[in-house]
Amino acid sequence: MWMREKTGWTMRGGEGRQNREGVLQVAITTTVKMAAMAAGDEHASSEILRGLARHLNCLNEDNKSTRKRALELIKRETVDKGLSSCVLQELFSALLKPLLKCLSDPMERCRETALTMTTEFIRCVPKPEESLPYLMPCLAQRLGEKETLEPAEELRLLAVEMLTLTVEVCGKHLAPYLTDMINILQRTIVDPFPDVRRESCKCTINVAKSLPEHFHMQAESLMKPLMQTIAHQHSRVRVSVVEATGAVIQHSNGKNVDDVLSHLAQRLFDDSPQVRRAVTVVVGDWLLQMKDRYSYFHKLVPLLLTCISDEIPEISCLAADLWKQVGAQWEKENEDDIKDKLDFLLTQPPFYPQGVERPGLGCRELVVRHLGRLVPAISNDITDWLVPTRVRTSQLLSLLLLHAEDHSIQHLQPLLAILYRASTDAERDVVRNSLAAAKLLGTFVPPAVFLKLLLDHVTNLSSSSHPWAPLMVLAAVLGGCSKPLLKPHLQEIANKLAQPDVCQEYQQVVYLEQLLGCVDALLCQSESDCSAVSLQLLQVLVTVQSLCPEPHLSEKALESVQCLCKVQGLDSVKNLYRQHMRQLLDWLSASVNTWSSYSPQRLQLHIIVIQSGPVIGEFVSQLMPLLCCCLQPDRDIEMRMTIFTMLAKLLLDATNTLDSQGCLLALLHGGAITPGQLAIIDLYAGLCLSCVQLLCLEEKVSPQVLSALEEDSQMARLLACRSLSTILRLIGASLHPEALNKIYPGPRAVALQPDQRLPPELYAAHLQLLFQQLLLYLDDPDDSVQGQVLEILKKGSSVHPSLLQREAEAVRDKQRSPLYCDQLLQHISSLPAGAGAD
Repeated sequence: MWMREKTGWTMRGGEGRQNREGVLQVAITTTVKMAAMAAGDEHASSEILRGLARHLNCLNEDNKSTRKRALELIKRETVDKGLSSCVLQELFSALLKPLLKCLSDPMERCRETALTMTTEFIRCVPKPEESLPYLMPCLAQRLGEKETLEPAEELRLLAVEMLTLTVEVCGKHLAPYLTDMINILQRTIVDPFPDVRRESCKCTINVAKSLPEHFHMQAESLMKPLMQTIAHQHSRVRVSVVEATGAVIQHSNGKNVDDVLSHLAQRLFDDSPQVRRAVTVVVGDWLLQMKDRYSYFHKLVPLLLTCISDEIPEISCLAADLWKQVGAQWEKENEDDIKDKLDFLLTQPPFYPQGVERPGLGCRELVVRHLGRLVPAISNDITDWLVPTRVRTSQLLSLLLLHAEDHSIQHLQPLLAILYRASTDAERDVVRNSLAAAKLLGTFVPPAVFLKLLLDHVTNLSSSSHPWAPLMVLAAVLGGCSKPLLKPHLQEIANKLAQPDVCQEYQQVVYLEQLLGCVDALLCQSESDCSAVSLQLLQVLVTVQSLCPEPHLSEKALESVQCLCKVQGLDSVKNLYRQHMRQLLDWLSASVNTWSSYSPQRLQLHIIVIQSGPVIGEFVSQLMPLLCCCLQPDRDIEMRMTIFTMLAKLLLDATNTLDSQGCLLALLHGGAITPGQLAIIDLYAGLCLSCVQLLCLEEKVSPQVLSALEEDSQMARLLACRSLSTILRLIGASLHPEALNKIYPGPRAVALQPDQRLPPELYAAHLQLLFQQLLLYLDDPDDSVQGQVLEILKKGSSVHPSLLQREAEAVRDKQRSPLYCDQLLQHISSLPAGAGAD
């Protein structure tokens, strides 16, 4: 057995030697074949060159057709023939100088053919770097001088394409020629031909990637031409420039980042999505790979976050993905510094916005650590004169606050100032985004913190031109605050909103809208908790309705009143007023002595008594002293007339308003109201009193009505006349003659009617005065007044015809109203004999 094993080992060793010998034999055979092939290639190239000798000589001919034909024949016998790379290498070495010389040929076709052949040789030969000592100086001369020697833009494009190919195949061998390469690119990047610019940017990227060890020393010289081209009218050129800029900065010393950022920021507003996408990729690449990226995080992070808000979903998703990568990489690189946060702060905070994905810890930390530098920049750009800049800045602000979470507390003052300015912007998108940011503040910042600043700003305005800005921001912040955290501060907020210098100071519609918005935010966020501040909220809602000139806003305020009822479980607005009517009347009574025609309280009173309906009748005893004070004769006339008008509306439906409890008459009879003006309006509106009730009040009311005839206000005098007319119409037949004698000295054409019961012989003096007063109005400039007075005198003539005849003749003799006097005298003469008594 051992012998077999030994023999086996011996046999296997023999086989190994045989295999090694076989491999050696194959290698020798291959080498011999390769040598034979090389010899064959060398022979073939020599043969081809001998055949091309005549054509090469023709390249020096003066005839351009001859040179053109010679180049085409050389091309046909070389690059177009499918020769091996080794043969082409030999041919290229021999033909390079003649071809480069042809690049200066006067004939464009010859230059084109030479460029095409040279490009094909570089693409196919195994050692293209051997051509560099001749190729690069030639290209630098043609393209890199101040004055470009190549006039044809298509040939400049071919030359730059050849240069790009040379960089791709030669790589690091180009290091000695980097200066020539940079000189060429400096010119071609700003070439008039757009395609040359695009190809130059492509070449720049290849150079930066191929020669990173050397490129950074000269990268700075390419920034100026790139920035000159970044706003080119062709979007494809802009895309190429952005990509080239990204590569140049990536492989530079980083000193030019500041020079580039402003240009890239402008490209975020580019109309072309391809350009914005290119910016997104470049900025993301810098944040992930740039060597000195930590020094520029505060400048690069805003650019990438802005891309997340792009209107194109593809760009937005790309930016979000890159941002996650940046955050994850930063988190990994700084794991030791944030170890405690990684272990203990990964749970999502309570009341986090629904439907929003929380950014990773690395992303949040990047924003938090640089927020102090970002806030001043946001403050500057939010007032930029360009609308797109302001819109993007407002979007960025929301993203920053979402990342900063409660760390925004230390920057709350400048953040609120930013929000105040943004909320008054003329662009709706800016306002909407700023309010979304304010809502995030309410989510992450404790109410005790933001209310300390916000409520102070509501009363102490920083901008008199936009007093509503703090209210608008307050409403948005409250909208983001949670119910449990907000509950302890409801009283403070409601009291502030109900202060006169807050809810009554301004009457602009936009201010009242924001005031209403604050109330709605409290109702929405706190719901049933608002029961504790129901009175203050109702006061604000009443004020909004009283001051607002726009019907739609009044309707919204009324809806809010109904919502206030709903959150308290009340089934109607009337019950809400019943709950607070006593406090509301006390609220108004506290300032009634200072009311004028400009006071909002008179309008608040109107809203309260109208909307409360029959409820106000339950508190009429508390209302009457307030009205008494308003209707004193020495108070503002216009203010009194406003109260008159309100009472007239109420008394037209007294049983459902002031007299819903049936106690109004008792109050009037008991002397609760003394001003005559109230009696006037009571009577003018009909008051819904019976004749018996009116007779009881006549002795008290008539003197007040008569005194109103002497008011300066035309409306007051008119109402007094109509009130007297109402008295005479309703109870004139029941009045004592003495009462009538008190009324007639102050007559007006519409106020008096004759009474047949007057004893003419007893009251002749009174009748004479009455006739004299009426005859004066026959000379009134108003024809309707003259006609009414004439009719009254005709009716009164039956009381004492002879007395009226004498007075009328006396007026006619004075040439006053002769026409009407003649008519009156004619009427008196037509009376039957025995009418009246002398």
